[in-house]
Amino acid sequence: MRFFRLLTIILIAFRFGLDEILINQIRLRSLKVISVLLPFRSRLKLPRAVRLRLALEALGPIFIKFGQMLSTRRDLLAEDFAEELAFLQDRVPPFPSDQAINILEKVYGKPVHEVFLEFDHEPIASASVAQVHYAVLQDGSLAAVKILRPTIAPVIAHDVALMETGAWLLESIWPDGKRLKLREVVAEFARHLGDELDLIREAANCSQLRRNFVDSPLLKAPEVYWDYCHPEVMVMERMIGTPISHVATLRTKGIDIPQLARMGVEIFFTQVFRDGYFHADMHPGNIFVGDDGRYIAIDFGIMGTLSDQDKNYLAQNFLAFFRRDYRRVAQAHIEAGWAPRNTRVDDFEAAIRAVCEPIFDRPLKEIYFGRVLLRLFQASRQFNVEIQPQLVLLQKTLLNIEGLGRDLDPDLDLWKTAKPFLENWMAEQIGLRGLLTHLQKEATNWAVILPQFPRLMHYNLDQARAQNLEDRLAELVAQEKKQNRLLVVLALLLAGLLLTRIYL
Repeated sequence: MRFFRLLTIILIAFRFGLDEILINQIRLRSLKVISVLLPFRSRLKLPRAVRLRLALEALGPIFIKFGQMLSTRRDLLAEDFAEELAFLQDRVPPFPSDQAINILEKVYGKPVHEVFLEFDHEPIASASVAQVHYAVLQDGSLAAVKILRPTIAPVIAHDVALMETGAWLLESIWPDGKRLKLREVVAEFARHLGDELDLIREAANCSQLRRNFVDSPLLKAPEVYWDYCHPEVMVMERMIGTPISHVATLRTKGIDIPQLARMGVEIFFTQVFRDGYFHADMHPGNIFVGDDGRYIAIDFGIMGTLSDQDKNYLAQNFLAFFRRDYRRVAQAHIEAGWAPRNTRVDDFEAAIRAVCEPIFDRPLKEIYFGRVLLRLFQASRQFNVEIQPQLVLLQKTLLNIEGLGRDLDPDLDLWKTAKPFLENWMAEQIGLRGLLTHLQKEATNWAVILPQFPRLMHYNLDQARAQNLEDRLAELVAQEKKQNRLLVVLALLLAGLLLTRIYL
Protein backbone atom coordinates (compact mmCIF):
# COMPACT_ATOMS: atom_id res chain seq x y z
CA MET A 1 0.00 0.00 0.00
CA ARG A 2 2.84 2.37 0.84
CA PHE A 3 4.37 1.75 -2.60
CA PHE A 4 1.12 2.71 -4.38
CA ARG A 5 0.78 5.81 -2.20
CA LEU A 6 4.34 6.79 -3.05
CA LEU A 7 3.60 6.24 -6.73
CA THR A 8 0.51 8.47 -6.44
CA ILE A 9 2.58 11.22 -4.83
CA ILE A 10 5.20 11.00 -7.58
CA LEU A 11 2.59 11.15 -10.33
CA ILE A 12 0.89 14.18 -8.75
CA ALA A 13 4.30 15.86 -8.36
CA PHE A 14 5.00 15.44 -12.08
CA ARG A 15 1.45 16.46 -12.96
CA PHE A 16 2.00 19.84 -11.30
CA GLY A 17 5.59 20.24 -12.43
CA LEU A 18 7.13 19.93 -8.97
CA ASP A 19 10.01 17.97 -10.50
CA GLU A 20 11.39 21.32 -11.73
CA ILE A 21 11.69 22.59 -8.16
CA LEU A 22 13.58 19.50 -6.97
CA ILE A 23 15.86 19.16 -10.00
CA ASN A 24 16.92 22.81 -9.71
CA GLN A 25 18.87 21.77 -6.62
CA ILE A 26 22.58 21.70 -7.53
CA ARG A 27 23.10 17.99 -6.74
CA LEU A 28 20.26 16.87 -9.04
CA ARG A 29 20.68 19.16 -12.04
CA SER A 30 22.22 16.30 -14.00
CA LEU A 31 18.78 14.65 -14.02
CA LYS A 32 17.14 17.57 -15.80
CA VAL A 33 17.53 15.96 -19.25
CA ILE A 34 15.80 12.78 -18.02
CA SER A 35 12.97 14.83 -16.51
CA VAL A 36 12.27 16.62 -19.79
CA LEU A 37 11.95 13.29 -21.62
CA LEU A 38 9.32 11.89 -19.26
CA PRO A 39 6.00 11.52 -21.15
CA PHE A 40 3.79 12.59 -18.22
CA ARG A 41 5.79 15.69 -17.36
CA SER A 42 3.56 18.62 -16.46
CA ARG A 43 3.13 21.43 -18.96
CA LEU A 44 1.42 23.78 -16.51
CA LYS A 45 2.28 27.45 -16.90
CA LEU A 46 1.21 28.49 -13.41
CA PRO A 47 3.76 29.96 -10.98
CA ARG A 48 5.72 27.32 -9.06
CA ALA A 49 4.22 28.28 -5.67
CA VAL A 50 0.66 27.95 -7.01
CA ARG A 51 1.53 24.53 -8.45
CA LEU A 52 2.86 23.40 -5.07
CA ARG A 53 -0.34 24.48 -3.33
CA LEU A 54 -2.51 22.70 -5.93
CA ALA A 55 -0.41 19.55 -5.56
CA LEU A 56 -0.83 19.52 -1.77
CA GLU A 57 -4.58 19.95 -2.17
CA ALA A 58 -4.66 17.03 -4.63
CA LEU A 59 -2.70 14.83 -2.22
CA GLY A 60 -5.34 15.13 0.48
CA PRO A 61 -6.03 16.49 3.96
CA ILE A 62 -2.77 15.50 5.64
CA PHE A 63 -0.66 17.22 3.02
CA ILE A 64 -2.96 20.25 3.17
CA LYS A 65 -2.40 20.47 6.93
CA PHE A 66 1.34 20.00 6.49
CA GLY A 67 1.32 22.80 3.92
CA GLN A 68 -0.42 25.06 6.42
CA MET A 69 2.27 24.38 9.00
CA LEU A 70 5.01 24.70 6.40
CA SER A 71 3.76 28.18 5.52
CA THR A 72 4.89 29.33 8.99
CA ARG A 73 8.48 28.21 8.34
CA ARG A 74 9.66 31.34 6.58
CA ASP A 75 13.20 30.11 7.11
CA LEU A 76 12.46 26.98 5.11
CA LEU A 77 10.63 28.44 2.11
CA ALA A 78 11.16 31.17 -0.42
CA GLU A 79 8.77 34.08 0.06
CA ASP A 80 6.52 33.14 -2.90
CA PHE A 81 6.01 29.63 -1.47
CA ALA A 82 5.29 30.93 2.03
CA GLU A 83 2.74 33.45 0.79
CA GLU A 84 0.93 30.92 -1.41
CA LEU A 85 0.81 28.14 1.19
CA ALA A 86 -0.73 30.60 3.62
CA PHE A 87 -3.90 30.39 1.50
CA LEU A 88 -4.33 26.70 2.20
CA GLN A 89 -7.50 25.89 4.10
CA ASP A 90 -9.16 22.65 5.07
CA ARG A 91 -11.25 21.97 1.98
CA VAL A 92 -12.30 18.45 2.86
CA PRO A 93 -15.85 17.34 2.05
CA PRO A 94 -17.75 15.67 4.91
CA PHE A 95 -17.96 11.91 5.06
CA PRO A 96 -21.46 10.36 4.77
CA SER A 97 -23.79 10.71 7.74
CA ASP A 98 -24.43 6.93 7.70
CA GLN A 99 -20.78 6.38 8.54
CA ALA A 100 -21.00 8.92 11.37
CA ILE A 101 -24.03 7.07 12.80
CA ASN A 102 -22.22 3.73 12.53
CA ILE A 103 -19.23 5.10 14.43
CA LEU A 104 -21.44 6.48 17.21
CA GLU A 105 -23.41 3.23 17.57
CA LYS A 106 -20.18 1.21 17.65
CA VAL A 107 -18.73 3.49 20.35
CA TYR A 108 -21.85 3.61 22.56
CA GLY A 109 -23.17 0.12 21.83
CA LYS A 110 -26.71 1.39 21.36
CA PRO A 111 -28.78 3.35 18.80
CA VAL A 112 -28.03 7.05 18.48
CA HIS A 113 -31.56 8.06 19.51
CA GLU A 114 -30.99 6.31 22.86
CA VAL A 115 -27.78 8.27 23.44
CA PHE A 116 -28.95 11.73 22.36
CA LEU A 117 -32.36 13.32 22.65
CA GLU A 118 -31.72 14.86 19.23
CA PHE A 119 -28.94 14.39 16.68
CA ASP A 120 -28.50 16.47 13.52
CA HIS A 121 -27.46 14.17 10.67
CA GLU A 122 -26.03 17.05 8.62
CA PRO A 123 -22.55 18.08 9.86
CA ILE A 124 -22.09 21.69 10.87
CA ALA A 125 -18.37 21.63 10.06
CA SER A 126 -15.85 19.32 8.36
CA ALA A 127 -12.07 19.35 8.69
CA SER A 128 -9.07 17.19 7.92
CA VAL A 129 -9.45 14.51 10.57
CA ALA A 130 -12.99 14.95 11.95
CA GLN A 131 -16.39 16.53 11.45
CA VAL A 132 -18.89 18.06 13.87
CA HIS A 133 -22.63 17.46 14.32
CA TYR A 134 -25.02 19.29 16.61
CA ALA A 135 -26.95 17.27 19.20
CA VAL A 136 -29.08 17.62 22.33
CA LEU A 137 -28.26 15.53 25.38
CA GLN A 138 -30.92 13.63 27.32
CA ASP A 139 -30.97 16.37 29.98
CA GLY A 140 -31.62 19.04 27.31
CA SER A 141 -28.06 20.41 27.16
CA LEU A 142 -27.00 21.70 23.73
CA ALA A 143 -23.93 19.80 22.53
CA ALA A 144 -21.49 19.55 19.66
CA VAL A 145 -20.37 16.05 18.69
CA LYS A 146 -16.97 15.71 17.01
CA ILE A 147 -16.46 12.41 15.15
CA LEU A 148 -13.13 11.13 13.85
CA ARG A 149 -12.99 10.32 10.15
CA PRO A 150 -13.14 6.56 9.51
CA THR A 151 -9.90 4.90 8.29
CA ILE A 152 -7.97 8.17 8.72
CA ALA A 153 -5.31 6.68 11.03
CA PRO A 154 -3.63 4.32 8.51
CA VAL A 155 -3.69 7.03 5.81
CA ILE A 156 -1.93 9.43 8.19
CA ALA A 157 0.61 6.79 9.22
CA HIS A 158 1.56 6.10 5.60
CA ASP A 159 1.71 9.78 4.64
CA VAL A 160 3.83 10.72 7.66
CA ALA A 161 6.25 7.89 6.87
CA LEU A 162 6.61 9.23 3.35
CA MET A 163 7.11 12.78 4.68
CA GLU A 164 9.91 11.50 6.93
CA THR A 165 11.58 9.96 3.89
CA GLY A 166 11.17 13.22 1.97
CA ALA A 167 12.66 15.22 4.84
CA TRP A 168 15.66 12.87 4.94
CA LEU A 169 16.10 13.31 1.18
CA LEU A 170 15.92 17.12 1.42
CA GLU A 171 18.45 17.14 4.26
CA SER A 172 20.74 15.12 2.00
CA ILE A 173 20.51 17.34 -1.10
CA TRP A 174 19.80 20.79 0.36
CA PRO A 175 22.74 22.62 1.97
CA ASP A 176 20.49 24.23 4.61
CA GLY A 177 18.53 21.04 5.27
CA LYS A 178 20.38 19.87 8.38
CA ARG A 179 20.51 23.31 9.96
CA LEU A 180 16.75 23.66 9.51
CA LYS A 181 16.15 20.24 11.09
CA LEU A 182 13.57 19.13 8.53
CA ARG A 183 13.18 15.68 10.04
CA GLU A 184 12.51 17.24 13.43
CA VAL A 185 9.88 19.49 11.82
CA VAL A 186 8.13 16.43 10.38
CA ALA A 187 8.43 14.66 13.75
CA GLU A 188 6.83 17.68 15.46
CA PHE A 189 4.05 17.66 12.87
CA ALA A 190 3.53 13.91 13.32
CA ARG A 191 3.35 14.26 17.08
CA HIS A 192 0.59 16.84 16.88
CA LEU A 193 -1.24 14.81 14.26
CA GLY A 194 -1.14 11.88 16.65
CA ASP A 195 -2.71 14.07 19.30
CA GLU A 196 -5.49 15.04 16.89
CA LEU A 197 -6.33 11.39 16.24
CA ASP A 198 -7.14 10.84 19.93
CA LEU A 199 -10.24 12.88 20.77
CA ILE A 200 -9.86 12.07 24.46
CA ARG A 201 -6.59 13.97 24.34
CA GLU A 202 -8.28 16.86 22.54
CA ALA A 203 -11.02 16.87 25.18
CA ALA A 204 -8.33 17.07 27.87
CA ASN A 205 -6.72 20.00 26.00
CA CYS A 206 -10.09 21.76 25.94
CA SER A 207 -10.63 21.13 29.64
CA GLN A 208 -7.16 22.50 30.49
CA LEU A 209 -7.67 25.70 28.50
CA ARG A 210 -11.11 26.16 30.05
CA ARG A 211 -9.59 25.80 33.52
CA ASN A 212 -6.79 28.28 32.70
CA PHE A 213 -9.39 30.92 31.77
CA VAL A 214 -12.13 30.11 34.24
CA ASP A 215 -14.14 33.28 35.01
CA SER A 216 -11.87 35.23 32.62
CA PRO A 217 -13.28 38.32 30.86
CA LEU A 218 -11.11 37.47 27.84
CA LEU A 219 -11.74 33.91 26.69
CA LYS A 220 -14.02 30.96 27.27
CA ALA A 221 -13.81 27.35 26.15
CA PRO A 222 -16.61 24.77 26.09
CA GLU A 223 -17.33 22.34 28.89
CA VAL A 224 -16.46 18.75 28.08
CA TYR A 225 -19.15 16.11 28.64
CA TRP A 226 -16.79 13.35 29.69
CA ASP A 227 -19.42 10.61 30.01
CA TYR A 228 -19.94 10.79 26.24
CA CYS A 229 -16.27 11.03 25.19
CA HIS A 230 -14.24 8.31 23.48
CA PRO A 231 -10.99 8.31 21.43
CA GLU A 232 -13.17 8.53 18.30
CA VAL A 233 -15.86 10.87 19.66
CA MET A 234 -15.71 14.12 21.64
CA VAL A 235 -18.88 15.69 23.03
CA MET A 236 -18.74 19.23 24.37
CA GLU A 237 -20.90 22.20 25.17
CA ARG A 238 -22.33 23.89 22.08
CA MET A 239 -20.90 27.39 21.93
CA ILE A 240 -22.99 30.21 20.50
CA GLY A 241 -21.14 33.09 18.90
CA THR A 242 -20.28 35.05 15.79
CA PRO A 243 -17.25 34.08 13.66
CA ILE A 244 -14.53 36.59 14.39
CA SER A 245 -14.12 37.23 10.66
CA HIS A 246 -17.69 38.65 10.47
CA VAL A 247 -16.63 42.13 11.60
CA ALA A 248 -19.73 43.92 10.28
CA THR A 249 -22.02 41.60 12.25
CA LEU A 250 -19.94 42.11 15.39
CA ARG A 251 -20.29 45.88 15.03
CA THR A 252 -24.09 45.63 14.73
CA LYS A 253 -24.04 43.67 18.00
CA GLY A 254 -22.23 46.53 19.71
CA ILE A 255 -18.85 44.81 20.05
CA ASP A 256 -15.91 47.22 20.49
CA ILE A 257 -13.69 46.04 17.62
CA PRO A 258 -10.45 47.86 18.64
CA GLN A 259 -10.89 46.51 22.18
CA LEU A 260 -11.44 43.03 20.71
CA ALA A 261 -8.14 43.32 18.84
CA ARG A 262 -6.30 44.34 22.04
CA MET A 263 -7.90 41.43 23.88
CA GLY A 264 -6.59 39.03 21.24
CA VAL A 265 -3.02 40.22 21.88
CA GLU A 266 -3.50 39.91 25.65
CA ILE A 267 -4.94 36.38 25.29
CA PHE A 268 -1.94 35.32 23.25
CA PHE A 269 0.63 36.65 25.72
CA THR A 270 -1.33 35.31 28.69
CA GLN A 271 -1.36 31.81 27.20
CA VAL A 272 2.31 31.91 26.25
CA PHE A 273 3.90 33.58 29.27
CA ARG A 274 1.52 32.95 32.15
CA ASP A 275 0.52 29.39 31.29
CA GLY A 276 3.14 28.16 28.82
CA TYR A 277 0.16 26.46 27.14
CA PHE A 278 -1.51 27.99 24.11
CA HIS A 279 -4.09 27.33 21.41
CA ALA A 280 -1.89 26.80 18.36
CA ASP A 281 -4.54 26.84 15.63
CA MET A 282 -6.06 30.28 16.05
CA HIS A 283 -7.19 30.88 12.49
CA PRO A 284 -10.54 32.72 12.02
CA GLY A 285 -12.47 29.47 11.55
CA ASN A 286 -11.61 28.39 15.09
CA ILE A 287 -12.42 31.64 16.89
CA PHE A 288 -15.87 33.04 17.68
CA VAL A 289 -17.02 36.03 19.69
CA GLY A 290 -19.82 35.78 22.24
CA ASP A 291 -22.47 38.45 22.67
CA ASP A 292 -20.65 39.43 25.89
CA GLY A 293 -17.56 40.33 23.85
CA ARG A 294 -15.43 37.39 24.97
CA TYR A 295 -13.44 35.21 22.62
CA ILE A 296 -14.72 31.64 22.19
CA ALA A 297 -12.14 28.99 21.29
CA ILE A 298 -13.00 25.75 19.52
CA ASP A 299 -10.95 22.88 18.02
CA PHE A 300 -8.26 21.94 20.52
CA GLY A 301 -6.38 19.35 18.50
CA ILE A 302 -3.21 21.43 18.29
CA MET A 303 -1.96 22.98 21.52
CA GLY A 304 1.53 24.34 22.14
CA THR A 305 3.61 24.13 25.30
CA LEU A 306 6.69 26.04 26.40
CA SER A 307 9.20 25.29 29.13
CA ASP A 308 10.19 27.90 31.72
CA GLN A 309 13.49 28.27 29.85
CA ASP A 310 11.67 28.92 26.56
CA LYS A 311 9.34 31.44 28.21
CA ASN A 312 12.22 33.32 29.83
CA TYR A 313 14.17 33.41 26.56
CA LEU A 314 11.14 34.64 24.60
CA ALA A 315 10.22 37.27 27.18
CA GLN A 316 13.76 38.67 27.18
CA ASN A 317 13.74 38.81 23.39
CA PHE A 318 10.31 40.44 23.16
CA LEU A 319 11.21 43.07 25.76
CA ALA A 320 14.55 43.73 24.11
CA PHE A 321 12.77 44.16 20.77
CA PHE A 322 10.23 46.55 22.27
CA ARG A 323 13.04 48.56 23.90
CA ARG A 324 15.10 48.40 20.67
CA ASP A 325 17.93 46.80 22.64
CA TYR A 326 19.22 44.73 19.72
CA ARG A 327 22.47 43.90 21.48
CA ARG A 328 20.50 42.14 24.20
CA VAL A 329 18.62 40.17 21.52
CA ALA A 330 21.92 39.01 20.04
CA GLN A 331 23.33 38.13 23.46
CA ALA A 332 20.18 36.19 24.40
CA HIS A 333 20.55 34.01 21.28
CA ILE A 334 24.18 33.25 22.13
CA GLU A 335 23.47 32.62 25.83
CA ALA A 336 20.67 30.21 24.91
CA GLY A 337 23.11 28.30 22.69
CA TRP A 338 21.02 28.96 19.58
CA ALA A 339 23.83 30.93 17.97
CA PRO A 340 27.45 29.68 18.02
CA ARG A 341 29.57 30.84 20.96
CA ASN A 342 32.07 32.47 18.62
CA THR A 343 29.42 34.73 17.03
CA ARG A 344 30.46 38.38 16.94
CA VAL A 345 27.80 40.14 19.00
CA ASP A 346 28.22 43.50 17.27
CA ASP A 347 27.75 41.98 13.79
CA PHE A 348 24.70 39.98 14.90
CA GLU A 349 23.29 43.09 16.62
CA ALA A 350 23.67 45.13 13.40
CA ALA A 351 21.86 42.47 11.35
CA ILE A 352 18.93 42.35 13.81
CA ARG A 353 18.73 46.16 13.90
CA ALA A 354 18.48 46.28 10.11
CA VAL A 355 15.46 43.95 10.25
CA CYS A 356 13.58 45.38 13.22
CA GLU A 357 14.20 49.11 13.28
CA PRO A 358 11.99 49.90 10.24
CA ILE A 359 8.88 48.34 11.84
CA PHE A 360 8.65 50.42 15.01
CA ASP A 361 6.26 53.33 15.45
CA ARG A 362 3.99 51.92 12.76
CA PRO A 363 0.42 50.68 13.01
CA LEU A 364 -0.26 47.01 12.42
CA LYS A 365 -1.53 47.67 8.89
CA GLU A 366 1.99 48.67 7.86
CA ILE A 367 3.71 45.70 9.52
CA TYR A 368 3.85 42.23 7.99
CA PHE A 369 5.20 39.77 10.53
CA GLY A 370 5.63 37.17 7.82
CA ARG A 371 8.14 39.40 6.06
CA VAL A 372 9.82 40.36 9.33
CA LEU A 373 10.17 36.68 10.27
CA LEU A 374 11.55 35.92 6.81
CA ARG A 375 14.22 38.59 7.14
CA LEU A 376 15.04 37.46 10.69
CA PHE A 377 15.48 33.90 9.47
CA GLN A 378 17.69 35.10 6.63
CA ALA A 379 19.84 36.90 9.21
CA SER A 380 19.80 33.75 11.34
CA ARG A 381 21.07 31.69 8.42
CA GLN A 382 23.95 34.14 7.96
CA PHE A 383 25.01 33.59 11.59
CA ASN A 384 24.30 29.83 11.67
CA VAL A 385 21.51 30.16 14.23
CA GLU A 386 19.85 26.79 14.83
CA ILE A 387 16.09 26.72 14.31
CA GLN A 388 14.21 25.46 17.37
CA PRO A 389 11.50 22.95 16.35
CA GLN A 390 9.60 23.42 19.63
CA LEU A 391 8.86 27.02 18.59
CA VAL A 392 7.33 26.15 15.20
CA LEU A 393 3.80 26.24 16.64
CA LEU A 394 4.51 29.57 18.31
CA GLN A 395 5.58 31.06 14.97
CA LYS A 396 2.40 29.71 13.40
CA THR A 397 0.29 31.23 16.18
CA LEU A 398 2.04 34.60 15.85
CA LEU A 399 1.11 34.71 12.18
CA ASN A 400 -2.48 33.75 13.03
CA ILE A 401 -2.62 36.57 15.58
CA GLU A 402 -1.28 38.98 12.97
CA GLY A 403 -4.08 38.03 10.58
CA LEU A 404 -6.75 38.38 13.26
CA GLY A 405 -5.41 41.73 14.45
CA ARG A 406 -5.17 43.10 10.92
CA ASP A 407 -8.77 42.11 10.18
CA LEU A 408 -10.10 43.63 13.40
CA ASP A 409 -8.07 46.81 13.81
CA PRO A 410 -5.34 47.69 11.29
CA ASP A 411 -4.33 50.63 13.49
CA LEU A 412 -3.62 48.42 16.51
CA ASP A 413 -0.34 49.39 18.20
CA LEU A 414 0.98 45.96 19.03
CA TRP A 415 4.00 47.28 20.89
CA LYS A 416 2.04 49.47 23.32
CA THR A 417 -0.43 46.65 23.91
CA ALA A 418 2.13 43.94 24.59
CA LYS A 419 4.98 45.81 26.32
CA PRO A 420 3.25 46.45 29.70
CA PHE A 421 2.14 42.84 29.87
CA LEU A 422 5.67 41.55 29.27
CA GLU A 423 7.24 43.99 31.71
CA ASN A 424 4.79 42.88 34.39
CA TRP A 425 5.53 39.22 33.63
CA MET A 426 9.29 39.78 33.84
CA ALA A 427 8.87 41.62 37.15
CA GLU A 428 6.96 38.62 38.48
CA GLN A 429 9.75 36.31 37.34
CA ILE A 430 12.95 38.12 38.34
CA GLY A 431 11.93 40.97 40.67
CA LEU A 432 10.82 40.92 44.33
CA ARG A 433 7.42 39.61 43.27
CA GLY A 434 9.21 36.87 41.37
CA LEU A 435 11.14 35.86 44.48
CA LEU A 436 7.94 35.72 46.53
CA THR A 437 6.15 33.76 43.80
CA HIS A 438 8.93 31.18 43.64
CA LEU A 439 8.98 30.91 47.43
CA GLN A 440 5.25 30.20 47.38
CA LYS A 441 5.70 27.54 44.69
CA GLU A 442 8.44 25.83 46.71
CA ALA A 443 6.61 26.15 50.04
CA THR A 444 5.01 22.70 49.72
CA ASN A 445 8.38 21.03 49.13
CA TRP A 446 9.92 22.93 52.00
CA ALA A 447 7.09 21.92 54.31
CA VAL A 448 8.10 18.31 53.68
CA ILE A 449 11.87 18.84 53.89
CA LEU A 450 12.16 21.25 56.87
CA PRO A 451 10.95 18.79 59.58
CA GLN A 452 13.51 16.29 58.26
CA PHE A 453 16.30 18.86 58.14
CA PRO A 454 17.88 18.15 61.60
CA ARG A 455 17.93 14.40 60.92
CA LEU A 456 19.36 14.94 57.43
CA MET A 457 22.03 17.29 58.85
CA HIS A 458 22.96 14.74 61.56
CA TYR A 459 23.13 11.97 58.96
CA ASN A 460 25.31 14.07 56.65
CA LEU A 461 27.64 15.04 59.52
CA ASP A 462 28.01 11.38 60.48
CA GLN A 463 28.73 10.55 56.86
CA ALA A 464 31.28 13.35 56.74
CA ARG A 465 32.96 12.16 59.96
CA ALA A 466 33.05 8.60 58.68
CA GLN A 467 34.44 9.80 55.39
CA ASN A 468 37.02 11.92 57.17
CA LEU A 469 38.07 8.93 59.30
CA GLU A 470 38.36 6.76 56.23
CA ASP A 471 40.32 9.45 54.46
CA ARG A 472 42.60 9.90 57.53
CA LEU A 473 43.22 6.16 57.79
CA ALA A 474 43.98 5.95 54.11
CA GLU A 475 46.36 8.87 54.50
CA LEU A 476 48.12 7.23 57.47
CA VAL A 477 48.45 3.95 55.59
CA ALA A 478 49.88 5.80 52.63
CA GLN A 479 52.34 7.67 54.89
CA GLU A 480 53.37 4.43 56.57
CA LYS A 481 53.99 2.77 53.23
CA LYS A 482 56.01 5.77 52.16
CA GLN A 483 58.06 5.64 55.38
CA ASN A 484 58.63 1.92 54.92
CA ARG A 485 59.90 2.50 51.42
CA LEU A 486 62.29 5.17 52.76
CA LEU A 487 63.58 2.81 55.45
CA VAL A 488 64.25 0.14 52.85
CA VAL A 489 66.13 2.63 50.71
CA LEU A 490 68.19 3.83 53.72
CA ALA A 491 68.95 0.26 54.70
CA LEU A 492 70.16 -0.53 51.21
CA LEU A 493 72.34 2.60 51.22
CA LEU A 494 73.88 1.66 54.59
CA ALA A 495 74.48 -1.87 53.40
CA GLY A 496 76.18 -0.49 50.34
CA LEU A 497 78.41 1.74 52.44
CA LEU A 498 79.39 -1.13 54.72
CA LEU A 499 80.25 -3.38 51.83
CA THR A 500 82.30 -0.60 50.27
CA ARG A 501 84.36 -0.17 53.52
CA ILE A 502 84.90 -3.93 53.85
CA TYR A 503 86.23 -4.34 50.34
CA LEU A 504 88.32 -1.19 50.55
